[in-house]
Amino acid sequence: QVQLVESGGGLVQAGGSLRLSCAASRRTFSAYVMGWFRQAPGKEREFVAVIVQSGDTTYYADSVKGRFTISRDNAKNTVYLQMNSLKPEDTAVYYCAAKGSLGSYYRGATYPYWGQGTQVTVSS
Repeated sequence: QVQLVESGGGLVQAGGSLRLSCAASRRTFSAYVMGWFRQAPGKEREFVAVIVQSGDTTYYADSVKGRFTISRDNAKNTVYLQMNSLKPEDTAVYYCAAKGSLGSYYRGATYPYWGQGTQVTVSS
């Protein structure tokens, strides 16, 4: 089992930046595909970004492409989400998640392991 702990959320003005971190408990972190999802009040959880085990392949939701960057440091068992040019519509609770394979990476139901979430609020 993998335990995930997110950090780095907060309040930022539109146009600003934040970097989220997600620390994993297991030394086998490098065996997992890591994803970021978000859920805004009254909305369904949505896919944000994913990175494969080696870090050399990433995919993004169209809404964040060009503004957000996912990366990982397997030596530190940590995945990051650098968020630039933030917009009020990016306001949500952000979750990291882990799974064993890349298939259907955009579907949250395919991820067995989740963090508790971190709040990101972007003011206009």
